[in-house]
Amino acid sequence: MTHTMSGILDSHTVATRNSETRLWLIDAMQRIEADYNRSSDTHLHKLDIGGLDGINIYLKDEAIHPTGSLKHRLARSLILYGLCGGRIGPKTTLIEASSGSTAVSESYFAKLLGLPFIAVVPKGTSPEKLSEITRYGGRAVEVEPGEIYTEAARLEAETGGYYLDQFTNAERATDWRSNNNIAESLLQQMELEPHPVPDWIVVGAGTGGTSATIGRYLRYRSETYATTRVCVADPENSVFFEGFKTDDETLTACCRSRIEGVGRPRMEPSFIRPVIDRMLKISDAASITTMRWLKDRTGRRFGPSTGLNVYASLKLALEMQHEGREGSIVTLICDNGNRYEDSCYNDEWLASHGIDISPHFNCLKAFEPKP
Repeated sequence: MTHTMSGILDSHTVATRNSETRLWLIDAMQRIEADYNRSSDTHLHKLDIGGLDGINIYLKDEAIHPTGSLKHRLARSLILYGLCGGRIGPKTTLIEASSGSTAVSESYFAKLLGLPFIAVVPKGTSPEKLSEITRYGGRAVEVEPGEIYTEAARLEAETGGYYLDQFTNAERATDWRSNNNIAESLLQQMELEPHPVPDWIVVGAGTGGTSATIGRYLRYRSETYATTRVCVADPENSVFFEGFKTDDETLTACCRSRIEGVGRPRMEPSFIRPVIDRMLKISDAASITTMRWLKDRTGRRFGPSTGLNVYASLKLALEMQHEGREGSIVTLICDNGNRYEDSCYNDEWLASHGIDISPHFNCLKAFEPKP
């Protein structure tokens, strides 16, 4: 009888805990849905430039998300992926390996749900990003760049938490068919433009999740977008470009990218090569110059990954012009420039890294509108 009663009590306790968890999950989903309603879409700007008659370049402004970057979408998807997969509960510690922006956004969502958050970041991550992680209540652990994955996994085991693992789960967590993903959003915004079907959509690759989402969606909507191609811009100290050319998934590099948020020292699982049509290797000097040039063109500061995207877009536009073609190119504003005051906007930092941006300014003058 005692054994039976004990079993009944245990079952009752388990049922109560399960009920509490389900109620918490309902509340968590409602909070995330409310955030989605407040910030689900972003603006699409036409870049004011000259020298490219008949070719328009558009910027999808992901910097206006509540956490200031494209990674807000990814963080929301990763959290939902963990919630719906039963990996995140009311007391789960969330853990991520990140160069900064994803961790900032995940820290925001962790605070929204009342959960502890630990970001494992490489040494040298910008102080501005570290400050934003902690401002939302997260904790940052700095390690050597090559140790972020193993340290995140170790912390998951130590805390009994959940490693969100953006580099593996980015392409799995994002609904590439619809749900207002970035591809669906930007293509709907293009519908009334002079060239509504873009010739190119240009993105950088950090996890690979954005290019995977866009590439898959274009194939899903191939009856309309059969001619739209995906170009991924890759910075220095990243292996994606070589991996794309050789289809070698084992490639690694000894250095981390200086263009935070894009470029990786290894081929990440979320980088889906077959949905990418082309890659361009862009120098860090060109990316940073274009980032600063955009400030003069728009009056706003953007991060270096935006400079990378726009420089690659301008190269493609020149090719189209040389071929006598008109059309449109869409790329992304990834984040704002406030996070890079001590790095890419700092001349001393550039000098210490041997980055000379002066030659590229002369090239970019060709794209300034005539008075």
